[in-house]
Amino acid sequence: MSRPRTLAELQSSGCAEKFASRGVKEEMRTNLLEKLDRGEDLFPGIVGYEDTVIPQMVNAILSRHNFILLGLRGQAKSRLLRSLVNFLDEEIPVVADCPINDNPLHPICRGCRLLLEERGGQTPVAWLPRERRYVEKLATPDVTIADIIGDLDPIKAARAGLALSDELTIHYGLLPRAHRGIFALNELPDLAAKIQVSLFNIMQEGDIQVKGYPVRLPLELCLVFTANPEDYTARGKIISPLKDRIGSEIRTHYPAERSEGLAITQQEAWLSRDGLPLRLPDYVAEIVEEIAFQARGDKKIDNRCGVSQRMPITCLENVVSNAERRARRHHEKRVVARVGDIYPAMTSLTGKFELEYEGEVHGADQVARELVRRAIGAVFQNYFGRDNLDQIVQYFELGGGLKIPEDASNRDLLQQFRKIQGLVEKTAALGGKAKSDPAELVAGCEFILEGLHAQRRISRNEERGFYAQERPRPEPRHELPPRSRRSYQ
Repeated sequence: MSRPRTLAELQSSGCAEKFASRGVKEEMRTNLLEKLDRGEDLFPGIVGYEDTVIPQMVNAILSRHNFILLGLRGQAKSRLLRSLVNFLDEEIPVVADCPINDNPLHPICRGCRLLLEERGGQTPVAWLPRERRYVEKLATPDVTIADIIGDLDPIKAARAGLALSDELTIHYGLLPRAHRGIFALNELPDLAAKIQVSLFNIMQEGDIQVKGYPVRLPLELCLVFTANPEDYTARGKIISPLKDRIGSEIRTHYPAERSEGLAITQQEAWLSRDGLPLRLPDYVAEIVEEIAFQARGDKKIDNRCGVSQRMPITCLENVVSNAERRARRHHEKRVVARVGDIYPAMTSLTGKFELEYEGEVHGADQVARELVRRAIGAVFQNYFGRDNLDQIVQYFELGGGLKIPEDASNRDLLQQFRKIQGLVEKTAALGGKAKSDPAELVAGCEFILEGLHAQRRISRNEERGFYAQERPRPEPRHELPPRSRRSYQ
């Protein structure tokens, strides 16, 4: 059945009542209730918020509230807001070519009302998909009221021979153009105070005014915002009357468990390359994720700014890229990531955190290396915490050493690892194909050596590779010179 293309067809189609007077918040509420009845996944792709953020957002929608998401960087705030379009109807009828998507059954702008008087039932009707009913704006200090609300257009007035006070001369801003949809404003505290004041009417009375002329547009909107809690509370950039008009305040957070972070990272990271098949050992992915957890608790890092979930995502992509580069160089048939691939990927770590004074003294690179070491140690403890690895450590204490050349093949490295008694056998604890595949055996051996280094049982540096742990030298004793026999009277 074809969709109605004129107002008369819409009125006789039987669906006119559905679109006649239902507001956007009531529309979202109705569709949300239907999804709840069907047991659907309300926010696909959102991990870790099932018991915290999502129930609060559901409550806000059911209450028909405008709401704000408070959270640090990289907590999926924008993604949550963009998911709200799933609670809108698939499409709605609008007056064709109307800049504010006016309802043909109840138009609010003067241009559409005049068109309705002129054309009547032959007024053209278009259908607007729900994706186009979401309008997003990043708040910056240079945003003007004209950008958000609109302004009078003197050129339009001159061409049509209209007075500037005529409603037909208005050039609508983003807010009216989001009429009958969702308007999202990111980083609300960065919006100038006078622009925040302009939102009062639309949030409480549901209308806007342009340039002080008595133009009333009763807009139908769901307004949603995001902000950093540090800006929201400490710097006080959101004016109090605006905070009072926001129905619900919802706080987002970072993953509480490493398993949640792993699920997010593996979902978002680009791992399905168009080249050789990839083997990403679980312990490598766990170490990359643990780096972010270590960073969020490190005193040398300013945790008021947060450590974005983008850190493990970009780091894991670089880890895979380094393994991919190595596999191409050695003409291997597949890519196997190793723990050692994390060190070349540190370029994706140092730009993802802000340092406190103590961190500035050490430097970002040194802080990142310490994070990697602690992450390896934490994951290594889970795999080998109960294993006796003294035999491997003894190899180095007796003078043995091992450097892993960058241009060495897996088979060459495996021969080197077999010289360390007990090393290759211990990789059996990792399971999988580590018992037979040279590439995975090499990755497992390297993990054990990196883990022993993280526990400070052996040493490692770029020049020498792995070698015996250096014991701290005793402080030199400074003996006092013998007392002079000369006496003084």
